Amino acid sequence: MSLNYYSIKEAVLPFNRFPGVDIILGPEMKSTGEVMGIDSSFGIAFAKTQIAINQEFPTSGSVFISVNDKDKQAITGIAKKLSELGFNIISTAGTATFLEENGIKCDKVLKIREGRPNVLDMIKNGKIDLIINTPEGSSARSDGYYLRTAAVFHNIPSVTTISGAAAMVQGIYEMKKNSEVKVKPIQDY
Repeated sequence: MSLNYYSIKEAVLPFNRFPGVDIILGPEMKSTGEVMGIDSSFGIAFAKTQIAINQEFPTSGSVFISVNDKDKQAITGIAKKLSELGFNIISTAGTATFLEENGIKCDKVLKIREGRPNVLDMIKNGKIDLIINTPEGSSARSDGYYLRTAAVFHNIPSVTTISGAAAMVQGIYEMKKNSEVKVKPIQDY
């Protein structure tokens, strides 16, 4: 018997209740529950999980992308798809240079420690709708930490892995393609 649907489970991690806590998952984190998204489309099933955990799910706007060197090649296709979906790409110098060398137009913004206006200012001013930021190790108070905690405070979806970014892009694509997300009882699956 083959299944004709995708079922995705997502942990509910209420970071907004713990100001200043980094969203990078660690071994001692505990969720307060979980949700499940089911649909015939992987992208819609993923989007349903994000919506169910009260996470904004943008289908347009600006995406901030800053990835570590080992993820730069993998982010190229994701950034290209986001651009094709109408998103404005915003990146710090290193990621922006790499993306531009690969034919992806993006606007450059300063890192937090490089001066102002910087990416944190853009977040606070409501100019960022999605963040893709892969961490660069265990430096406790890096720019990434401040970026991710600001994202939680301002309810901006923040993705910290390439696989998560790929799922997010697939969800955005499917949400834009389908004008209506359908919900049906689990027994119907």
